[in-house]
Amino acid sequence: MSRWEPNARDRLQEAALQLYLERGFDQTTVAEIAERAGLTERTYFRYFADKREALFGGQAILTEILRTAVADAPADIPALDVIAAALAALAPVFDGRRDHARRRQSVIDANPALQERELIKLATLSTELTEALAHKGIAETSARLAAETGMAVFKVAFGRWVHDNHDGGLASIVTATMDELKAFE
Repeated sequence: MSRWEPNARDRLQEAALQLYLERGFDQTTVAEIAERAGLTERTYFRYFADKREALFGGQAILTEILRTAVADAPADIPALDVIAAALAALAPVFDGRRDHARRRQSVIDANPALQERELIKLATLSTELTEALAHKGIAETSARLAAETGMAVFKVAFGRWVHDNHDGGLASIVTATMDELKAFE
């Protein structure tokens, strides 16, 4: 194995996804992932804390996008509209990777431990959104309600985007899902 080749993180993530789909998550080892990627186990652990994280490695990027979108939102719009704009700002990360997202989600859907990890990651994003809204001066309870509602909207919209055959991108599905929620009045 060579000492260094570009895109090690991406290669590890793709190798993990392929193996999880082929063999199942529980039947795949970090050694097998590293070997498939042409890397060592040691290299794997430089990028990911455990084998689950190969599926969840983009958390920092999502967090930064959400924080920036909330900070950049006009101060005079309702918290849910700020959240809707922030969630729509996530779409470019996923658009163009729908097949990857579908394959990844099928692995997660087949494993309760991965489903739990996904919920933890979503809860972390909700906390980040709550803090970003509070930093904008929105009261803590309102910020938390808006953030939790927003993450529920994102989860439903993402599921629709991954599992259904919508022609639109993720942003339009997020917007439509938020609009559905607002129509509950």
